[in-house]
Order: sequence, then C-alpha cells, then structure tokens
Amino acid sequence: MGDEVKRVKKPPVLFEGTQEILCKVEKVLDSPLLVYWNSTRGSVCDNDVSALYEVMQRIGGKERFALFIKSNGGSGQAALRIVNLLRRYTKRLTALIPLECASAATMIAIGADDISMGPLAHLTAVDTSITHSLSPVDKDNRRVSVSLDELNRTVKLWKEETTKTDKNPYEALFQYVHPLVIGAIDRSESLSIRICEEILSYHIEETETIRQISNQLNSNYPSHDYPITLREARRIGLETNALDPQTNSLLLEMNKLYSEMGQDAITDYDEHNYHTNTILNIIEGNNIQVFYQNDVDWHYLKEERRWRSTNDDSTWQIIGKVKGKVVKSRLHIN
Repeated sequence: MGDEVKRVKKPPVLFEGTQEILCKVEKVLDSPLLVYWNSTRGSVCDNDVSALYEVMQRIGGKERFALFIKSNGGSGQAALRIVNLLRRYTKRLTALIPLECASAATMIAIGADDISMGPLAHLTAVDTSITHSLSPVDKDNRRVSVSLDELNRTVKLWKEETTKTDKNPYEALFQYVHPLVIGAIDRSESLSIRICEEILSYHIEETETIRQISNQLNSNYPSHDYPITLREARRIGLETNALDPQTNSLLLEMNKLYSEMGQDAITDYDEHNYHTNTILNIIEGNNIQVFYQNDVDWHYLKEERRWRSTNDDSTWQIIGKVKGKVVKSRLHIN
C-alpha cells in the first residue's frame, strides 16, 4: 500500500461544541447534566461502566443529576451496573429522552426517578434476543440474533395451523436453530425480568408495581422494537413527563454534534480491504468527555465468506480542559 492509502479518514472530536451546549442545558435545568450516547454501531456494554466511573470520579456526587440517554440498546447486565453506579453518586436521577432509548437503554431509563420525553422520544420493549455462538448465520456468514418472542410465535402458529398428527414443531426448528440456543434464550428472558425488577427497586418500593412494569416491558408487546411513547409509558406506570421545548431543542443540537462525531469514517483500500475509524460510545459531563473509538483494518476471507479484523488500535479516549487548554489522552480500560 502506498502513502496515499495509509492516510485514513478520522471522525471529528467536537468537545468544545458539546461542552458549550451542555452548560446551557445545566443552566436551564439548574442541575448537573450527564450524557450517555451511542452511535448506530455502538451499544450498551460493560466497558461503559468503567468509562462512566471515570466521569463520575471527576464530577463527584451531587444531590441530583439529569441524564441524557440516546442508544439502540445492548447488554441488560451492563445497564444494571450503570444504574447501580449512578445511584451511588446521586439521590435523585432524571432521565432526559429526546430520541430513541431502546432495549437495554430503556432499562437504564427506568432506573431514573422520573423520565422526561420529547416529541421524537421513545422507549422500547426489553424482551430477550441473543446472538449465541451457535446462532444461525446470515448471507455474509455472520451470526444473527434470535428472540424468544419470535420462537414462541413460530411454535404458536405451527400448533394453530397443523393437526395433532403432525410432528413436534421443535423437530423442524432444530434444523435452523440449535437447541442450546433456544435454551439460552429462555434462560435469558428470566434474567431480563430479574434485571428490570432490580433496577426499578432503586426508586419504587411497591413489589406489585415493580412486577407489573417489568412483565409489561418484557412480555406484552408484539415486537422488540415496539415504540413506547410518552402516553404508553404513563399507561404502564412509569413516572414520565413531557420534556420542556427549550431543553429538548438543546439536546437535539447536542445530538447533531455527537452524530457528526459518530459518523462512519471508512477508508477503502480495495474490494477486500478497508479501514474503519469510528467513535461508537460517548459519555460526557461538565469539563470531561470519554469516548470509545473503533480503529481497525478489515480483510475479507473469500473461502470463509467473512471479514476478519487486523491491526486493531481501538481505544477509549478521555478529554478535558487543563488551564484553559483541551487535553486528550488514552483511557486504559480492561
């Protein structure tokens, strides 16, 4: 590869711009603001807990915090750890939701004492879907997620449309979905309900209320992506309010800057090789921003019909101001 090919594209880091808006939001709310933002390629994960801890250590404990959440979801267990960490630093937590707050991000949101939702905001169901090492593969030979709801609906339709003399539906399903995957999904559903109940117990004392909300989020929607708007969130018992227009507008402006930071910075070498340099997850507070940057080469293996990563230099970065100067360094998280 020549020098021109090695000049890879890099996403912008817009710390000063996001800090300016963050300070405006804090003045409007009269409350410290935290940001938890995922790009479309990012997700809620365990390393986020360590990154958030770094932010909380810098900011310190406060009587209350407002938390801007934007994410398509990820690990429910990481969501529980995030809520547990936040609760150690504040007595009252308000979730600010101007856009999508899906799946595991919904779990984070229900850990707040109250949730403020804008006109474009929605939560989602948190029913279980997993990508197992024995999951089916797609056309690109990548493992796909399988949800318990999809399996249950398939079995239900089978039983409704066939006679008693037909064979067991699982005999046919096992040709496409490994039995260990089905077992893992069933176990994961129990875990999801348990996580929701534990998160809700941080601010709700009534056991029956906790159980009802948890069961509703896990079992009562026809799709994992079913949008739970402000009206529906109130109906199922969550403490929700309309996000005031000024705050909503400022958060949408922040989202534009984060989206610019999280754009796909892809450098194509040839049809079988390319480089990605993309910011996936961003956590920010007053005078501190931590983000995960994916920095890796990809090579296509024809025989195996899959992409393999090489030269992986992905890392967490931390930014802050020291004596009026923006300083950036690596944050080492295991």
